[in-house]
Amino acid sequence: MIRLKQITIGGKKVSNVALGIMRMNVLDTNSATKVIETAVDNGVNFIDTADIYGGGKSDLVFRDALANSSVSRDDLWLQSKVGIRNGNDDGSGKPYGNRYDFSKQHIIDAVNHELESLNVDYLDSVLLHRPDALMEPDQVAEAFDELQTAGKVRHFGVSNFNPMQFEMLQRAVSQKLMFNQLQFGIMHTNMIDFGMHTNMQDDRGTDHDGQFLEYSRIHDIVIQAWSPYQWGNFDGPFIDNPKFPELNKKMQELADQYGVTKNAIATAWILRHPAKFQLLVGSMNPQHIKESLAGSDVEMTGQEWYDIYYAAGNDMP
Repeated sequence: MIRLKQITIGGKKVSNVALGIMRMNVLDTNSATKVIETAVDNGVNFIDTADIYGGGKSDLVFRDALANSSVSRDDLWLQSKVGIRNGNDDGSGKPYGNRYDFSKQHIIDAVNHELESLNVDYLDSVLLHRPDALMEPDQVAEAFDELQTAGKVRHFGVSNFNPMQFEMLQRAVSQKLMFNQLQFGIMHTNMIDFGMHTNMQDDRGTDHDGQFLEYSRIHDIVIQAWSPYQWGNFDGPFIDNPKFPELNKKMQELADQYGVTKNAIATAWILRHPAKFQLLVGSMNPQHIKESLAGSDVEMTGQEWYDIYYAAGNDMP
């Protein structure tokens, strides 16, 4: 049995590995039920979704699968993200392209739509889905207050914000922003590279995120690591990828040592960092889910962490 570790958020203990259901739209109800039950049986009690996942179908499949499962909604922390308009209709009868929309009305409407799609009375947390260049923090604050007062959302956060964007919004809202979703993993280490290459003139010394890693530790913010097993932004998995032979060799050595798979080692590498990371597993394969979750129980040493970092093509100045 996997001994999944927990972190405390909003006074509630939740798993440090969460299940992301972006790809659940491709499953039938029975397959999705098995995914949910596999995750929960192995310690996961945190589910992450978004109103745009699968064009909205991922929510519907999850809703039906949850009702079909042995899992109670009240045993889960259910989180969604809103704020991206994905080629729908704005009510005028004229379609529009993708854009961000953090207006008060859109946030409220999107959350209400999520509650209906998921067939739940409340969401434990709602995140703003990437920064809106036209964000008016006071409108966001009004939306958050209205949703929280109505009992529809209990906690709030953001995704892919830099520290100053985060500060600007936090100054306006009355709730503590508790989360920021950022891509992070063995082959997406910008947040670490910049710190390691401070005062250097090479490419790794470029600050891509405003030092949010350090900011999160100062302000006790949970970084939710998305696409943790991917390289680049959306270039595919690095595990068992022939483009990365040295990395996969080192990961396999550690996997053999700890009696787990390379998926577990990739998980353990992220969770070894002292920042308050929560990892989002997005696989819809029950076996892969179990393999990834097993990394929560691996106590990786500092030397092993650096060995993997170097095997991934990084260096130390």
